[in-house]
Amino acid sequence: MSDAFPHSRQDENLAYTTASDDAHTILLNKVSWGAIFAGVVVALVVQVLLTMLGAGIGIATLDAGTGENTEASTFSIAAGIWYILSGIVAAFVGGYTAARMSGKTLPTTGAFHGLTTWALTTLLVLYFLTSTVGAIVGGAFSGIASAVGGLSETVAQTAAPIVAEANPLEAIEAQVRSTGTDPEALNNAAIDAIRALIMGNQADANAARQNAAQALATARGIPLEQATQQVTQMEQQYHQAIERAQQQATEAAETAASVVSTGALLAFASLVLGAIAGWFGGRSGVVHPVFADRLIPTRHGLT
Repeated sequence: MSDAFPHSRQDENLAYTTASDDAHTILLNKVSWGAIFAGVVVALVVQVLLTMLGAGIGIATLDAGTGENTEASTFSIAAGIWYILSGIVAAFVGGYTAARMSGKTLPTTGAFHGLTTWALTTLLVLYFLTSTVGAIVGGAFSGIASAVGGLSETVAQTAAPIVAEANPLEAIEAQVRSTGTDPEALNNAAIDAIRALIMGNQADANAARQNAAQALATARGIPLEQATQQVTQMEQQYHQAIERAQQQATEAAETAASVVSTGALLAFASLVLGAIAGWFGGRSGVVHPVFADRLIPTRHGLT
């Protein structure tokens, strides 16, 4: 019975020490949302400042007087690189701020604070880009959202002028009217016959070709054989122009798809680099244990 009390006292101290260690571990790894929010604010402000700085430098290089400026492609590449670098710097600074203000001493905990700060910052930027608030708060980033959101419209606008410019029917009509004879009804009849040949069914192409040649011969006052040759040439010109328009439209669509693919890959790389920067920023911002012991009570002080 004499050993019962000391043994019970030892078990109690062991249990108290274990509970104290667990509480201390929880405190060391507890998320500090206030610090993360502060890091997000700092990261957003740094991103805006660097973006404005880059825009100012870029605009300063333009010379409206001489017109000798950097090509648009080169300017876009430089702007993209600057935006990626500014995002990396902003993520690092935001992660560092969050870890420092959280008072954490473990590098891993600080790194997760930095990573969380980067993630929340990214979500806020995406929200600014896709909402009405973005027109006010995210003005520095709205150009990217407009570029991505107007991709389909850009492709359509690129292809439409090509097709309109290459429309051979207008050229054929102008050619008939410029060389046809009066009255105007003969010219209209020739134009209608040629249009029926070009736009009609291929099964009736021979009959439509003969009608077009006859109408053109009457309108121009030329032999039927010569009119037949001219109708054949017009038909060939039409099909060649359509093929060129389709090829140019296809090339424009492929170029747009390549631009979108490249932009998506660059955005992915930018986000990954930002996450890495936020992680290391958080690791760099942790409080050294020696300074932490001076600022906060230790578990020994609590006991």
